[in-house]
Amino acid sequence: MWWFQQGLSFLPVALVVWSAASFVFSYITAIVLHHVDPLVPYISDTGTIPPERCLFGIMLNVSTFLGMATMYVRYKQVSALSPEKTKILRLNKLGLMLGWMSCFGLCIIANFQKCILYYIHVLGACLTFGVGSVYMLVQTILSYLMQPELHSKDIFWVRLAVLLWSCSSILSMFVSSVVLYSGLYGQNLVQKLHWDPQERGYTPHIISTVSEWSLAFSFLSFFLTYIRDFQKISLRAVVSLQGQTLHESPGSFRTEEQALLIAGSI
Repeated sequence: MWWFQQGLSFLPVALVVWSAASFVFSYITAIVLHHVDPLVPYISDTGTIPPERCLFGIMLNVSTFLGMATMYVRYKQVSALSPEKTKILRLNKLGLMLGWMSCFGLCIIANFQKCILYYIHVLGACLTFGVGSVYMLVQTILSYLMQPELHSKDIFWVRLAVLLWSCSSILSMFVSSVVLYSGLYGQNLVQKLHWDPQERGYTPHIISTVSEWSLAFSFLSFFLTYIRDFQKISLRAVVSLQGQTLHESPGSFRTEEQALLIAGSI
């Protein structure tokens, strides 16, 4: 059995590989069609113009569902490992809520392009990266609280390092974006897809784009830390029939079942 076939480890692997592919494929398409500059464009710029916009949207929508599934499995795993620890259970529920909010933000990014509906796109980015960073913080705290009985110290330090990487990328991107869009370097820069290295504002633009790519891959790296944990968990569905046929109501089935039990006891 391969390592990615153990337990549910294929979920975080699929999330990371598929999401990275969505960035790379849309980037390659945009470069080949000369829609953006080859040197580190915004990720959102690579999904602005058709046909890469269509590819970008479809693939990120799939990433949204993979992310929700991965976060739900993580939630169930923590609940099963610490069923009597109230503090961990509360943080676990908070983490699931934050994680799904982050996934909803990713869905907004996928379907509302930057150059068309800028403010909605920014809202999606804030949900994805801002709320997503808080989700990473909660999971890192959970890793700390569950060590050393349920978690190794190494995985806690790895998640903490990735969290600090993400936070530094957010700070760098925020500061450079505020400087870039302050009005000092011109207007309507949101619509600008091609930059000349000699023009004003190019340096904060590059810092901002590099920070965005760094932030995206810090998020993906965090989910890579789930692989070892997910190798030790599996989920199964339990089917409970509410009727002997598909046209009976559940209530009538229970009534008949109770009658049979009474008759049998007599």
